Amino acid sequence: MLRIVTTILLPAALLAQPTVAPTREDTGNPRGENKGAYNILNSFETGYRFRTVDGNYGKYRSDVNFGNGIRLLGSQLRVNSREGHGKLFDDLSLTTQGLGNDPYQSAALRIEKNRFYRYDMLWRLNEYYNPALTVSFGQHLLDTRRRFQDHDFTLFPQSSFKLFGGYTRNSQTGPGLITTQLFDSRGDEFPLFLNIDRRRTEYRLGGEATLLGFKLNILRGWDRYEEDSPINAASLAGNNTADNTRLTSLRRTEPYQGDAPYWRIALIRNERKYGVNARYSNVSGRRDFVFDELASGANRLGIAQNRQILVAGGGSRPVVSGSLNISFLPTSRLTLTNHTSFHNTRMDGSGSYREINNANAQDAIFNFQFLGIRSIQTLTDATVALNNIVSVYGGYHFSDRRIRSREGQTFGQFTDVFSYQQNNRLNSGLGGLRLRPIKPLTIQLDAEVGRSDRPFLPIAEKNYHAFNGRIQYKLKSLQLSALTRTLYNTNTANLFAHSARSRQYSYDASWAPSSWFSFDAGYSKLHLDTLTGIAYFAASQLVESNRSLYVSNIHSANFGMRAAIRKRADLYIGYSLIKDTGDGRATTLTNTDAFYLAQTFPLSYQSPQARFSLRLHNRLRWNLGYQHYAYREGFFTLTYQNYRAHTGYASLLWSF
Repeated sequence: MLRIVTTILLPAALLAQPTVAPTREDTGNPRGENKGAYNILNSFETGYRFRTVDGNYGKYRSDVNFGNGIRLLGSQLRVNSREGHGKLFDDLSLTTQGLGNDPYQSAALRIEKNRFYRYDMLWRLNEYYNPALTVSFGQHLLDTRRRFQDHDFTLFPQSSFKLFGGYTRNSQTGPGLITTQLFDSRGDEFPLFLNIDRRRTEYRLGGEATLLGFKLNILRGWDRYEEDSPINAASLAGNNTADNTRLTSLRRTEPYQGDAPYWRIALIRNERKYGVNARYSNVSGRRDFVFDELASGANRLGIAQNRQILVAGGGSRPVVSGSLNISFLPTSRLTLTNHTSFHNTRMDGSGSYREINNANAQDAIFNFQFLGIRSIQTLTDATVALNNIVSVYGGYHFSDRRIRSREGQTFGQFTDVFSYQQNNRLNSGLGGLRLRPIKPLTIQLDAEVGRSDRPFLPIAEKNYHAFNGRIQYKLKSLQLSALTRTLYNTNTANLFAHSARSRQYSYDASWAPSSWFSFDAGYSKLHLDTLTGIAYFAASQLVESNRSLYVSNIHSANFGMRAAIRKRADLYIGYSLIKDTGDGRATTLTNTDAFYLAQTFPLSYQSPQARFSLRLHNRLRWNLGYQHYAYREGFFTLTYQNYRAHTGYASLLWSF
């Protein structure tokens, strides 16, 4: 799990580096201009982006992806009724960013008429590029565009009774590259191109009413997903040119369609002494799918092959969940809360896998019938303020999860059904202390200990404990904080033992000693290590004496400084660094462990930036920005994905 967390968080941290555009300074009259019955505020930033890349261009596109060209870097338009009673609307706002070939574009619109209606629209476009050069000889690739649009309309938004409706559509289109193995488990790998076409559409209607202190919210929605990415290939040689495996033709169709109508209901009441929040949702998911593949060619021995695979079926996936949150505040110093929830997911259908080898008239059939996961959870917590300085809190958490599955298998003329069930109960207790010895200083300490009897996976939580601490000092514009977190987990299953440990330390500081100068800085370190037994087949033999070891030490630092120069110019300088030092080993060392190179992944990613804005006129600013990206891997001798990039922009920010 820790390895998965690192795999998710590290790229997210890389992509989270802010671009230097658009400019954050204001232009024009901060109070706007009066035009008839409305007050108007607006600003538009038009400019030119530039970039040069040295190294792996595909990896740069995967991380940053900004290119050259003229852009509407950003714009803001706000129109407000001066008296609060406009003819068609009272409030209109439009915000855009990156329009005109930026890889990440967005537009948000709101139109509102007090007491009558409110309309919200959000549109986004993301160009997603993933070269995946480190696996499969670079033959796994995505170069797609994702378009998102959300529309929400509300009638009588300020009244005790309101109606609302909405529409959402997401799509992903573009080329992709995958590989497939033919014609047996020791066959060759073939690259295949496909045109990705995925669509999701949602309609929703609902209402909300407030009566006798209760707020009731009901939403009915219809969600539909469609995907169709056919593949047609002919006369391909595999990656291994030394064998006899050849692909004469391949045709694959894989349409996938599904509907998920749902209900969501919420009942809320908040009083001075208590609060109640009840929620219920029901999704009636239904899926129909077909996977039809026909491949012909020759295997590694040069023998003609003609293989057909058919996976088809329909299934239902009903999901029911509900929760009840109750809070009691009998005195100003005591708070009691309880959260009880229920969640049940079932997957039931007639899905079947059938493989037919036309060369020798052999077939194999496997059927999937049922999978059900039911979980019940209850959390009880209490907080007591002993005085104005000391507060203590504690709680007990319990969850029960049951997993059931039923599969059908066919062997020749014989069919049998196999059923499995497993229950898992988790008990955990937590406690903490909050101190405020002086007004600017806050200290918080807490701990949690949990025990699970039968975790479903070897890497799941079984015997774990966590310790957290935070200290914060805030006085006027000065803020200092420090944080530490520790989580240890050990799990012993029937086959393997698993150990995972994480430790995090972070420090942050910000200060604005004057109106024209401010800065902020931070540093954090995240240590992760896991040790787990693994089993696999090598040379047709089962190997179960090996283990998976993974070590990561991620250091992250950032610094930013802003200075205003005589109220005419603004300067911002920033720097961010993310570095995983691994376990400190020399990358050129050799080891007899087959998984030695997969135990640690040292790399570094740094990005200094600067932005300068000069006020030429009350309504006009000239802006210049620069940002450098440097990515370097240290876990392979041949580092294919290293790159250095220089990006920037020059723009005019103006209003009228």
